[in-house]
Amino acid sequence: MRKIYNNLLFRVFCGVLIGILLGKIAPEWFYRILLTFRNLFGSFLNFSIPLIIMGLVMPSISDLGKSAGKLLLITIGIAYSFTLFSGFSTYFTAESIFPYLLKGQHISEIGERVPLAPYFSIELPPILGVMSALILSFILGIGLSLREKSILSEMIKEFGDIINWLISRAIIPILPYYIMAFFAEITFDGKVVSIITVFFKLIGVLFIMHFVLLIVQFLIAGGIARRNPFKALWRMLPAYATALGTQSSAATIPITMRQVVKMGVSERIAGFVVPLCATIHLSGSTMKITACAMALMLIEGMPFDIELFAGFIMMLGVIMIAAPGVPGGAIMASLGLLNSMLGFSEAQQTLMIALYVAMDSFGTACNVTGDGAVTLIVDKIEKS
Repeated sequence: MRKIYNNLLFRVFCGVLIGILLGKIAPEWFYRILLTFRNLFGSFLNFSIPLIIMGLVMPSISDLGKSAGKLLLITIGIAYSFTLFSGFSTYFTAESIFPYLLKGQHISEIGERVPLAPYFSIELPPILGVMSALILSFILGIGLSLREKSILSEMIKEFGDIINWLISRAIIPILPYYIMAFFAEITFDGKVVSIITVFFKLIGVLFIMHFVLLIVQFLIAGGIARRNPFKALWRMLPAYATALGTQSSAATIPITMRQVVKMGVSERIAGFVVPLCATIHLSGSTMKITACAMALMLIEGMPFDIELFAGFIMMLGVIMIAAPGVPGGAIMASLGLLNSMLGFSEAQQTLMIALYVAMDSFGTACNVTGDGAVTLIVDKIEKS
Protein backbone atom coordinates (compact mmCIF):
# COMPACT_ATOMS: atom_id res chain seq x y z
CA MET A 1 0.00 0.00 0.00
CA ARG A 2 2.86 2.36 0.84
CA LYS A 3 4.37 1.72 -2.61
CA ILE A 4 1.10 2.76 -4.27
CA TYR A 5 0.89 5.92 -2.14
CA ASN A 6 4.45 6.89 -3.04
CA ASN A 7 3.58 6.70 -6.77
CA LEU A 8 3.43 10.29 -8.04
CA LEU A 9 0.71 9.58 -10.59
CA PHE A 10 -1.52 8.01 -7.93
CA ARG A 11 -1.02 10.97 -5.59
CA VAL A 12 -1.74 13.50 -8.34
CA PHE A 13 -4.87 11.57 -9.32
CA CYS A 14 -6.02 11.67 -5.69
CA GLY A 15 -5.17 15.37 -5.55
CA VAL A 16 -7.34 16.07 -8.59
CA LEU A 17 -10.32 14.13 -7.19
CA ILE A 18 -10.04 15.67 -3.70
CA GLY A 19 -9.57 19.14 -5.21
CA ILE A 20 -12.75 18.78 -7.28
CA LEU A 21 -14.65 17.58 -4.20
CA LEU A 22 -13.36 20.46 -2.06
CA GLY A 23 -14.22 22.96 -4.78
CA LYS A 24 -17.85 21.82 -4.54
CA ILE A 25 -18.39 21.39 -0.80
CA ALA A 26 -15.67 23.30 1.09
CA PRO A 27 -16.72 26.41 3.03
CA GLU A 28 -15.35 29.72 1.89
CA TRP A 29 -12.82 30.03 4.73
CA PHE A 30 -11.24 26.66 3.92
CA TYR A 31 -11.23 27.46 0.22
CA ARG A 32 -9.28 30.68 0.96
CA ILE A 33 -6.75 28.63 2.97
CA LEU A 34 -6.19 26.49 -0.13
CA LEU A 35 -5.77 29.64 -2.23
CA THR A 36 -3.23 30.98 0.26
CA PHE A 37 -1.23 27.73 0.09
CA ARG A 38 -1.34 27.71 -3.72
CA ASN A 39 -0.23 31.33 -3.85
CA LEU A 40 2.71 30.73 -1.48
CA PHE A 41 3.92 27.56 -3.18
CA GLY A 42 3.46 29.17 -6.61
CA SER A 43 5.68 32.07 -5.56
CA PHE A 44 8.29 29.63 -4.26
CA LEU A 45 8.12 27.67 -7.52
CA ASN A 46 8.64 30.82 -9.61
CA PHE A 47 11.58 31.77 -7.40
CA SER A 48 13.09 28.30 -7.83
CA ILE A 49 12.83 28.06 -11.63
CA PRO A 50 16.06 29.98 -12.48
CA LEU A 51 17.89 28.03 -9.75
CA ILE A 52 16.58 24.76 -11.19
CA ILE A 53 17.81 25.74 -14.67
CA MET A 54 21.28 26.64 -13.40
CA GLY A 55 21.53 23.63 -11.10
CA LEU A 56 20.65 21.21 -13.89
CA VAL A 57 22.20 22.76 -16.99
CA MET A 58 25.61 23.84 -15.64
CA PRO A 59 26.72 20.45 -14.25
CA SER A 60 25.30 18.59 -17.26
CA ILE A 61 27.17 20.65 -19.87
CA SER A 62 30.30 20.66 -17.76
CA ASP A 63 30.31 16.87 -17.32
CA LEU A 64 29.57 16.19 -20.99
CA GLY A 65 32.40 18.43 -22.08
CA LYS A 66 34.98 16.80 -19.85
CA SER A 67 34.36 13.41 -21.38
CA ALA A 68 34.10 14.81 -24.89
CA GLY A 69 34.98 12.43 -27.66
CA LYS A 70 33.70 11.11 -30.93
CA LEU A 71 31.32 8.61 -29.32
CA LEU A 72 29.90 11.23 -26.97
CA LEU A 73 29.29 13.75 -29.74
CA ILE A 74 27.64 11.11 -31.94
CA THR A 75 25.33 10.01 -29.11
CA ILE A 76 24.35 13.58 -28.24
CA GLY A 77 23.75 14.39 -31.90
CA ILE A 78 21.46 11.39 -32.43
CA ALA A 79 19.57 11.94 -29.17
CA TYR A 80 19.06 15.64 -29.94
CA SER A 81 17.96 14.84 -33.50
CA PHE A 82 15.39 12.35 -32.21
CA THR A 83 14.18 14.94 -29.69
CA LEU A 84 13.80 17.59 -32.40
CA PHE A 85 12.00 15.10 -34.64
CA SER A 86 9.62 14.31 -31.79
CA GLY A 87 8.92 17.98 -31.10
CA PHE A 88 8.37 19.07 -34.70
CA SER A 89 6.35 15.99 -35.69
CA THR A 90 4.17 16.60 -32.62
CA TYR A 91 3.67 20.23 -33.63
CA PHE A 92 2.52 19.41 -37.16
CA THR A 93 0.35 16.51 -35.98
CA ALA A 94 -1.26 18.60 -33.24
CA GLU A 95 -1.74 21.53 -35.63
CA SER A 96 -3.70 19.20 -37.92
CA ILE A 97 -5.93 17.42 -35.40
CA PHE A 98 -6.18 19.57 -32.25
CA PRO A 99 -8.41 22.30 -33.77
CA TYR A 100 -11.01 19.56 -34.48
CA LEU A 101 -10.34 17.53 -31.34
CA LEU A 102 -10.64 20.56 -29.04
CA LYS A 103 -13.28 22.44 -31.01
CA GLY A 104 -15.58 24.36 -28.70
CA GLN A 105 -13.31 23.92 -25.67
CA HIS A 106 -12.67 27.22 -23.89
CA ILE A 107 -11.50 27.66 -20.32
CA SER A 108 -11.20 31.41 -19.93
CA GLU A 109 -14.86 32.08 -20.66
CA ILE A 110 -16.28 29.45 -18.28
CA GLY A 111 -17.47 30.39 -14.81
CA GLU A 112 -19.40 33.35 -13.48
CA ARG A 113 -18.46 33.37 -9.79
CA VAL A 114 -16.33 36.18 -8.45
CA PRO A 115 -12.87 34.78 -7.59
CA LEU A 116 -11.93 34.86 -3.92
CA ALA A 117 -8.58 36.16 -2.68
CA PRO A 118 -6.02 34.36 -0.48
CA TYR A 119 -5.68 35.49 3.12
CA PHE A 120 -2.20 36.83 2.41
CA SER A 121 0.58 36.51 -0.15
CA ILE A 122 4.37 36.79 -0.18
CA GLU A 123 6.29 38.05 -3.18
CA LEU A 124 9.41 36.02 -4.00
CA PRO A 125 10.97 37.62 -7.10
CA PRO A 126 13.50 35.32 -8.86
CA ILE A 127 17.14 36.32 -8.50
CA LEU A 128 17.53 36.02 -12.31
CA GLY A 129 15.30 35.93 -15.35
CA VAL A 130 14.87 32.57 -17.06
CA MET A 131 16.88 33.43 -20.17
CA SER A 132 19.60 35.07 -18.09
CA ALA A 133 19.87 31.91 -16.00
CA LEU A 134 20.05 29.78 -19.16
CA ILE A 135 22.75 31.89 -20.83
CA LEU A 136 24.78 32.04 -17.60
CA SER A 137 24.51 28.25 -17.34
CA PHE A 138 25.81 27.82 -20.90
CA ILE A 139 28.75 30.16 -20.30
CA LEU A 140 29.84 28.54 -17.04
CA GLY A 141 29.11 25.00 -18.20
CA ILE A 142 31.08 25.33 -21.44
CA GLY A 143 33.88 27.22 -19.70
CA LEU A 144 34.27 24.54 -17.06
CA SER A 145 34.24 21.80 -19.70
CA LEU A 146 37.47 23.26 -21.08
CA ARG A 147 39.26 23.19 -17.75
CA GLU A 148 40.67 20.49 -15.56
CA LYS A 149 39.16 19.93 -12.12
CA SER A 150 38.67 23.17 -10.23
CA ILE A 151 37.07 24.42 -7.04
CA LEU A 152 34.27 26.01 -9.08
CA SER A 153 33.53 22.67 -10.75
CA GLU A 154 33.10 21.00 -7.39
CA MET A 155 30.91 23.87 -6.16
CA ILE A 156 28.66 23.64 -9.23
CA LYS A 157 28.40 19.87 -8.85
CA GLU A 158 27.34 20.28 -5.23
CA PHE A 159 24.90 23.02 -6.27
CA GLY A 160 23.44 20.59 -8.81
CA ASP A 161 23.06 17.96 -6.07
CA ILE A 162 21.19 20.49 -3.93
CA ILE A 163 18.85 21.36 -6.83
CA ASN A 164 18.16 17.67 -7.50
CA TRP A 165 17.34 17.31 -3.81
CA LEU A 166 15.07 20.37 -4.04
CA ILE A 167 13.16 18.83 -6.94
CA SER A 168 12.89 15.25 -5.68
CA ARG A 169 12.46 15.90 -1.94
CA ALA A 170 10.86 19.35 -1.65
CA ILE A 171 8.96 20.29 -4.83
CA ILE A 172 7.73 16.97 -6.29
CA PRO A 173 6.22 15.70 -2.97
CA ILE A 174 4.22 18.94 -2.55
CA LEU A 175 2.98 19.06 -6.15
CA PRO A 176 -0.09 16.82 -5.54
CA TYR A 177 -1.31 19.24 -2.85
CA TYR A 178 -0.58 22.21 -5.11
CA ILE A 179 -2.57 20.56 -7.91
CA MET A 180 -5.34 19.73 -5.41
CA ALA A 181 -5.63 23.42 -4.49
CA PHE A 182 -5.64 24.39 -8.16
CA PHE A 183 -8.46 21.95 -9.01
CA ALA A 184 -10.44 23.20 -6.03
CA GLU A 185 -10.10 26.69 -7.48
CA ILE A 186 -11.16 25.81 -11.02
CA THR A 187 -14.06 23.72 -9.67
CA PHE A 188 -15.22 26.68 -7.59
CA ASP A 189 -14.96 28.87 -10.72
CA GLY A 190 -16.89 26.35 -12.85
CA LYS A 191 -14.05 25.41 -15.21
CA VAL A 192 -13.32 21.83 -14.19
CA VAL A 193 -15.58 20.01 -16.68
CA SER A 194 -13.86 21.63 -19.66
CA ILE A 195 -10.39 20.88 -18.31
CA ILE A 196 -11.13 17.23 -17.47
CA THR A 197 -12.55 16.76 -20.98
CA VAL A 198 -9.31 18.12 -22.45
CA PHE A 199 -7.32 15.79 -20.15
CA PHE A 200 -8.93 12.62 -21.46
CA LYS A 201 -8.77 13.67 -25.10
CA LEU A 202 -5.05 14.46 -24.86
CA ILE A 203 -4.20 11.26 -23.01
CA GLY A 204 -5.84 9.17 -25.74
CA VAL A 205 -4.17 11.00 -28.62
CA LEU A 206 -0.70 11.08 -27.03
CA PHE A 207 -0.87 7.38 -26.17
CA ILE A 208 -1.23 6.62 -29.88
CA MET A 209 1.41 9.20 -30.90
CA HIS A 210 3.97 7.63 -28.54
CA PHE A 211 3.71 4.26 -30.26
CA VAL A 212 3.93 5.85 -33.70
CA LEU A 213 7.06 7.73 -32.60
CA LEU A 214 8.70 4.51 -31.35
CA ILE A 215 7.93 2.69 -34.59
CA VAL A 216 9.48 5.52 -36.62
CA GLN A 217 12.57 5.63 -34.39
CA PHE A 218 13.16 1.87 -34.73
CA LEU A 219 12.50 1.98 -38.48
CA ILE A 220 15.27 4.57 -38.75
CA ALA A 221 17.58 2.65 -36.40
CA GLY A 222 16.83 -0.67 -38.10
CA GLY A 223 17.56 0.80 -41.52
CA ILE A 224 20.90 2.19 -40.41
CA ALA A 225 21.96 -0.86 -38.35
CA ARG A 226 20.50 -3.35 -40.85
CA ARG A 227 18.34 -5.00 -38.17
CA ASN A 228 14.69 -5.98 -38.14
CA PRO A 229 13.12 -2.91 -36.48
CA PHE A 230 10.08 -4.76 -35.13
CA LYS A 231 12.19 -7.50 -33.52
CA ALA A 232 14.38 -4.82 -31.96
CA LEU A 233 11.33 -2.95 -30.65
CA TRP A 234 9.95 -6.22 -29.25
CA ARG A 235 13.23 -6.78 -27.40
CA MET A 236 12.77 -3.44 -25.64
CA LEU A 237 9.32 -4.23 -24.24
CA PRO A 238 10.63 -5.33 -20.80
CA ALA A 239 12.34 -1.93 -20.46
CA TYR A 240 9.08 -0.25 -21.56
CA ALA A 241 7.11 -2.17 -18.91
CA THR A 242 9.67 -1.39 -16.19
CA ALA A 243 9.59 2.32 -17.02
CA LEU A 244 5.79 2.30 -16.77
CA GLY A 245 6.12 1.16 -13.18
CA THR A 246 9.09 3.22 -12.04
CA GLN A 247 8.32 6.46 -13.97
CA SER A 248 12.10 6.98 -13.96
CA SER A 249 14.60 6.62 -16.81
CA ALA A 250 17.46 6.35 -14.31
CA ALA A 251 15.81 3.55 -12.34
CA THR A 252 15.25 1.55 -15.55
CA ILE A 253 18.91 1.67 -16.72
CA PRO A 254 19.81 -1.94 -15.69
CA ILE A 255 16.85 -3.41 -17.60
CA THR A 256 17.46 -1.15 -20.60
CA MET A 257 21.12 -2.21 -20.78
CA ARG A 258 20.19 -5.90 -20.57
CA GLN A 259 17.68 -5.62 -23.41
CA VAL A 260 20.02 -3.56 -25.59
CA VAL A 261 22.73 -6.23 -25.26
CA LYS A 262 20.14 -8.86 -26.26
CA MET A 263 19.63 -6.87 -29.49
CA GLY A 264 23.28 -7.56 -30.35
CA VAL A 265 24.82 -4.30 -29.19
CA SER A 266 28.25 -4.65 -27.57
CA GLU A 267 28.35 -4.34 -23.78
CA ARG A 268 30.87 -1.49 -24.05
CA ILE A 269 28.56 0.61 -26.23
CA ALA A 270 25.52 -0.29 -24.12
CA GLY A 271 27.36 0.65 -20.92
CA PHE A 272 28.22 4.06 -22.35
CA VAL A 273 25.11 5.01 -24.35
CA VAL A 274 22.25 3.78 -22.15
CA PRO A 275 23.17 5.70 -18.95
CA LEU A 276 23.91 8.79 -21.05
CA CYS A 277 20.61 8.57 -22.94
CA ALA A 278 18.71 8.19 -19.67
CA THR A 279 19.61 11.84 -19.15
CA ILE A 280 19.85 13.39 -22.62
CA HIS A 281 17.24 11.52 -24.71
CA LEU A 282 13.67 12.51 -23.80
CA SER A 283 11.70 12.29 -27.03
CA GLY A 284 8.56 11.13 -25.23
CA SER A 285 8.75 13.96 -22.71
CA THR A 286 9.28 16.49 -25.49
CA MET A 287 6.21 15.15 -27.27
CA LYS A 288 4.05 15.50 -24.15
CA ILE A 289 5.21 19.01 -23.32
CA THR A 290 4.81 20.26 -26.90
CA ALA A 291 1.36 18.71 -27.35
CA CYS A 292 0.03 19.85 -23.97
CA ALA A 293 1.35 23.37 -24.51
CA MET A 294 -0.37 23.59 -27.90
CA ALA A 295 -3.64 22.23 -26.47
CA LEU A 296 -3.68 24.78 -23.64
CA MET A 297 -2.86 27.63 -26.00
CA LEU A 298 -5.73 26.58 -28.27
CA ILE A 299 -8.35 26.40 -25.53
CA GLU A 300 -7.11 29.63 -23.95
CA GLY A 301 -7.20 31.44 -27.31
CA MET A 302 -3.46 32.22 -27.27
CA PRO A 303 -1.96 32.73 -30.75
CA PHE A 304 0.97 30.55 -31.88
CA ASP A 305 2.78 29.59 -35.06
CA ILE A 306 5.68 27.47 -36.25
CA GLU A 307 8.19 30.28 -35.70
CA LEU A 308 7.26 30.48 -32.01
CA PHE A 309 7.31 26.72 -31.48
CA ALA A 310 10.45 26.15 -33.53
CA GLY A 311 12.47 28.18 -31.05
CA PHE A 312 10.65 26.59 -28.13
CA ILE A 313 11.26 23.02 -29.35
CA MET A 314 14.96 23.63 -30.03
CA MET A 315 15.47 25.17 -26.58
CA LEU A 316 13.36 22.42 -25.02
CA GLY A 317 15.71 19.84 -26.55
CA VAL A 318 18.61 21.52 -24.74
CA ILE A 319 16.72 21.77 -21.45
CA MET A 320 15.77 18.09 -21.68
CA ILE A 321 19.49 17.20 -21.62
CA ALA A 322 19.60 18.55 -18.09
CA ALA A 323 16.30 17.09 -16.86
CA PRO A 324 16.85 14.78 -13.87
CA GLY A 325 15.78 11.16 -14.20
CA VAL A 326 13.12 11.43 -11.48
CA PRO A 327 9.32 11.41 -11.94
CA GLY A 328 8.21 14.85 -13.09
CA GLY A 329 11.78 16.09 -13.59
CA ALA A 330 11.32 17.04 -17.26
CA ILE A 331 8.31 19.29 -16.70
CA MET A 332 10.05 21.03 -13.78
CA ALA A 333 13.05 21.76 -16.01
CA SER A 334 10.82 23.18 -18.76
CA LEU A 335 8.65 25.55 -16.69
CA GLY A 336 10.98 28.47 -17.33
CA LEU A 337 10.68 28.09 -21.11
CA LEU A 338 6.90 27.80 -20.91
CA ASN A 339 6.80 31.12 -19.13
CA SER A 340 9.50 33.05 -21.01
CA MET A 341 8.91 31.77 -24.56
CA LEU A 342 5.20 30.87 -24.64
CA GLY A 343 3.94 33.34 -22.03
CA PHE A 344 2.34 30.77 -19.72
CA SER A 345 0.87 32.11 -16.48
CA GLU A 346 1.20 30.37 -13.11
CA ALA A 347 -2.23 28.74 -13.55
CA GLN A 348 -1.30 27.47 -17.03
CA GLN A 349 1.99 26.08 -15.71
CA THR A 350 0.06 24.23 -13.00
CA LEU A 351 -2.20 22.72 -15.64
CA MET A 352 0.88 21.68 -17.62
CA ILE A 353 2.27 19.92 -14.54
CA ALA A 354 -1.00 18.06 -13.98
CA LEU A 355 -1.29 17.06 -17.65
CA TYR A 356 2.34 15.96 -17.79
CA VAL A 357 2.25 13.89 -14.61
CA ALA A 358 -0.98 12.20 -15.72
CA MET A 359 0.97 10.80 -18.70
CA ASP A 360 4.40 10.58 -17.09
CA SER A 361 4.57 6.77 -17.15
CA PHE A 362 3.95 6.58 -20.90
CA GLY A 363 6.40 9.39 -21.67
CA THR A 364 9.16 7.82 -19.59
CA ALA A 365 8.52 4.43 -21.21
CA CYS A 366 8.79 6.09 -24.63
CA ASN A 367 12.08 7.75 -23.63
CA VAL A 368 13.57 4.49 -22.34
CA THR A 369 12.46 2.39 -25.29
CA GLY A 370 13.78 4.97 -27.73
CA ASP A 371 17.18 4.69 -26.02
CA GLY A 372 17.42 1.27 -27.67
CA ALA A 373 17.10 2.87 -31.11
CA VAL A 374 19.82 5.41 -30.32
CA THR A 375 22.12 2.63 -29.06
CA LEU A 376 21.62 0.58 -32.23
CA ILE A 377 22.70 3.52 -34.41
CA VAL A 378 25.73 4.37 -32.24
CA ASP A 379 26.82 0.72 -32.23
CA LYS A 380 26.60 0.55 -36.04
CA ILE A 381 28.58 3.78 -36.46
CA GLU A 382 31.22 2.61 -34.00
CA LYS A 383 31.68 -0.68 -35.88
CA SER A 384 31.88 1.01 -39.29
